[in-house]
Parts: sequence; structure tokens; C-alpha cells
Amino acid sequence: MIRRIDLRGAAARGGAAVDYRSVVPRADLDVESTLEVVRPICEAVRERGVAAITEFSARFDGVAQTDIAVPPEALAAALHELDPAVRAGLEESIRRLRETCTAELESDVVTELGPGATVTHAKVPVERVGLYVPGGLAPLVSSVVMNVVPAQVAGVGSIALTSSPQAAHGGLPHPNILAACALLGVREVYAVGGAQAIAMFAYGAGPCRPVDLVTGPGNIYTVSAKRLLKGVVGIDAEAGPTEIAVLADDTAVAAHVAADLLSQAEHDPMAASVLVTPSERLADEVEAELDKQVSVTRHVERVRTALSGRQSGIVLVDDLDQGLAVVNAYAAEHLEVHTAEPGRLLGRIHNAGAVFVGSYAPVSLGDYCAGSNHVLPTAGCACHSSGLSVRSFLKAVHVVHYTRDALAEVAAHVTALAEAEDLPGHAAAVRVRLEG
Repeated sequence: MIRRIDLRGAAARGGAAVDYRSVVPRADLDVESTLEVVRPICEAVRERGVAAITEFSARFDGVAQTDIAVPPEALAAALHELDPAVRAGLEESIRRLRETCTAELESDVVTELGPGATVTHAKVPVERVGLYVPGGLAPLVSSVVMNVVPAQVAGVGSIALTSSPQAAHGGLPHPNILAACALLGVREVYAVGGAQAIAMFAYGAGPCRPVDLVTGPGNIYTVSAKRLLKGVVGIDAEAGPTEIAVLADDTAVAAHVAADLLSQAEHDPMAASVLVTPSERLADEVEAELDKQVSVTRHVERVRTALSGRQSGIVLVDDLDQGLAVVNAYAAEHLEVHTAEPGRLLGRIHNAGAVFVGSYAPVSLGDYCAGSNHVLPTAGCACHSSGLSVRSFLKAVHVVHYTRDALAEVAAHVTALAEAEDLPGHAAAVRVRLEG
């Protein structure tokens, strides 16, 4: 079901020049070519607004819409009808994430550079954000929590949220998603999905005013729309189909590793599940466990497709040192570490959206109630990007305050540098304040 890639001896054959990025499993996600698919969609929304959106909802979601805004009574009804166990789970997820988000808040930093000369590094919340919650194969109610809570803790004043319209629910997003919005006090909710949702946030359409920042994961069309419209609107990251890497030695429990690989595979046929291990015995046991566990899972075809795709695999390495090189090159969205002494490895892990340590910290814990955020960089972007957090919704602004004497102290330096750049007006702007 899942292929093997044997990298044992690769370091000896290739020396320091081994490019593990080119050999580890990775999906063929051609965002660039998909840009030409989403470009006319985004342009249509820019030009025709709601009329274009409803046409795309009919074509892609099989939903006939007359209004893209979710009415307040639908939010209230969804919360009223929410399963008490699901509500309790959401409330605990909210509580834990709000606690970690609050702890992440940073105070303004004031630096005094001399008498009367200060620069304040101020943290200012983004004014208006658009939050995208996937609602296709799986209605990700937890993504409501992961997007909304850090935005609220950051102090964002205007929050809009959208999720795909569902034919099975009268053209509205899934009731659980609506209930989570109501629970969190989000009142501006739209039934729009895909690239047209990103365009709606970027350009505005009907009742939805343009936003300053769009966050949230999605499929390749959503990711492509975010790349296309970056600059028109801010984006968090290009978070596409989910992925998990597990770095494990022969002390790992095969049933646990297999269950975690399976859990990510059930998200999407394009989801990636990768095991990196020096233990051939563990690889054999995990394969046997996958055969057993997949046969009884609910979404068996989806899981089989993901696990047998080129984006998934078991990677055999010489030792954990090589394993670390592989997982750092892979830069997984989720990285689990199942080794005898994980603490010795953590300081050497540089590229991962989130790291889950030990047998009792599965990725599914992070998906819901760990207190961490599950909106994370995918497709290798963890080598330069971070997961969603309070910081995603804050801007850093330098506030400069100088008295006359403080300006006079540095004026000669400003003038010399301005003249060196052949910008005499810059120098004059200082002199005019100090003459007479």
C-alpha cells in the first residue's frame, strides 16, 4: 500500500551534497499552473461580485444561492442544536488555545537612544481579517477555533469567516461550523468556498467588505488564489493538503505510528504520510498495522489513495542522524518524534510546522485540544514560515519620538548620509528645524 524509499548509504555515496529534498516523498502540487485556473474566477469576483460568486457556487458546490451571508438565526439555531459532547470539546479547545495565545502576547518595547530620543516597537492588530474554514471532504469545525481565537486575542476589531456552502444543509456551511462561530461570537459569516472566497475577501463583494489579511488552510485552488492575490491582500501562508512525518527508532510502537499516518491520510486523497526510520523491523510492523487498520477505517478509499500516492512513503535511513537530515529537508507540517531519547534530538530539529514528542502526543491532539494551533505551513514551507498564532494578526510599527536637542545631536550624521546619497532635500528637512 505504501512505498519504500531506501536512503541507507546515500550519505556515503553522495557525501555532503545529498539533496534529501529531491528524494523524500512529495505530492505533485503545481500551484503555478493552477494560477491560470483561479485567475478568471478571481477576476470575475472582482468585476461582478456576488453574481459571480453564486455562479461558481452552483458550478462547484451544486448550490443555488440568493444570498452569500449566513443569517443570524441560522447561527443561533446551529448552536442550539449542537451535540453537547461536541460543544464541550469546542469549549475546551477554545479555553486551551486562548490560554496559550494570551501567553504569546508581547508588550511594546521602548528603546531610549539618548535624552529625548525614543523608538517604540509597537504591536498593532490588523484591522480586518477574513478567515477561511475548509468544508469540503471534512467540515473542519476545529479550524474555526484555530483561526478565530488568535485573532480575537490579538485584538482584531473586525472578523469575517467563510466556509463552503453545502447542498445537504440548504446552501449554508456545515451546522457545526456555524455553531462554532456562534460560540465564539463571530457574527459575520459567509457561505462561500474555494478561490472565489479568497477573491471575495480580497476585493469585497456584496455585504462583505475587503479585508486586510486572509488566513486558513484549503485545497490547491484556495492556495493558488492566495498566491495570486498576495499583495492585494495579506496572507498567512500557502497552507495546502495536510502532511505528517514521523521520525522513529525501534522503540516506537508500530500501532501508534500507523494510526497517526492513517489519521492524516483521512483528510484528503492528496494528504502525505511519511515515516522516517533506521529500523527495518519497525517499517515492516508499521506496514502490517496499516493493512490492518486501513481495512476497518471509515474513509478507506480516501486513506488508501493518500497512502499509496507518491506523496507518502516509508523512508529507511542509516541512523537517526541521517533521519534528522531527512526530516529537516522535508520540513513537515506535522513532525512526530518516537525515539528512545527524543530530548536529545529536539534542538536539532529546525524545520517543522509543529513537533509532537513521544507516544502520547499524536497530531490529532494538536488538531483539537493541545493548546497549539493546527493551521501550519505545508509543502516544505516550514523551512521559512510559521504556523498561525497571535503574531499572525499583529503588525509591528516603529513609533519615533525625538526632541529638538535629540535631533540636533544626530543631525550631522543625517546630513552626511543624505548628501552621500545625493538627497539634499533630506538634509534640508533636518536643517530647517534647527536653524534660527
